[in-house]
Amino acid sequence: MARTWLAVLGVAVGASVAFPATPAAAHNSLTGSDPHNGARLAAAPKRIELRFLASPVPATTKITVTGPDNVDAAGGAPTFTGNRVSVPFRPGAAGLYIVDYRVGSTDGHPVTGEIRFTLTTGTPAEPPSATATALPAPTATAPSATVGATSPAGSPTASGGGAPVSPAPAAGESSDERGAGWFWLLAAVLVLVLLGGGLLLRRRLARR
Repeated sequence: MARTWLAVLGVAVGASVAFPATPAAAHNSLTGSDPHNGARLAAAPKRIELRFLASPVPATTKITVTGPDNVDAAGGAPTFTGNRVSVPFRPGAAGLYIVDYRVGSTDGHPVTGEIRFTLTTGTPAEPPSATATALPAPTATAPSATVGATSPAGSPTASGGGAPVSPAPAAGESSDERGAGWFWLLAAVLVLVLLGGGLLLRRRLARR
């Protein structure tokens, strides 16, 4: 009886140890990567490879690659080979690149994580296209009208095609000048008349 109880107890302890470990073993996990986490690279790799404990399911696997300024650096869709997943790498500016992954497990629980590496040499910027549209040449402006041009009616016009200049001010000036001339002429006649009258009056007085 003692041996039987010991055997039953041993089986129970073994089962209690084995069964909780089964779900944990079913979880997938990252076992390695190329480039490895924290790497500093002078030359950009062509592909990024992730290695997992178990084969990832393509339908539940998502991998993104982000470069400096949150620029997408994944060059295509991931490919699966056993427990390895590869993603084409499209390098950009020098700086930090982050690879985020999300893979499914056999027990249905997703596993997420990331690796980071630094690219110390960025790719040169693309040269401008030779077919770029050239800037339009400045258009020639029509010459403005010259001062002194006359309208069809013969009146002078202002420079640049403005309204014709009115001759009213000149006419007013002529009238004023004529009026002033007549005034001085009448004044001179009046002075002569007065002088003549004065002389005649003086002669009459002298005769008496």
